[in-house]
Amino acid sequence: MVEAFVRLLCPECSKDWQENPTDLRGPRQNFSCPSCHATRRLAEFMRTERDLDTLKQFH
Repeated sequence: MVEAFVRLLCPECSKDWQENPTDLRGPRQNFSCPSCHATRRLAEFMRTERDLDTLKQFH
């Protein structure tokens, strides 16, 4: 089994990291950066459109 991941980038503090999409909520849900606690829709943290597409496949 291949494990999927999405890359995230905080629009406020520029922290970048990876998460398993099954551990995240849907793209329209609020999400907070673990570093600076900025809160926006999860879709705004996706690094690329491909990451957003991957997230949508799991939600």
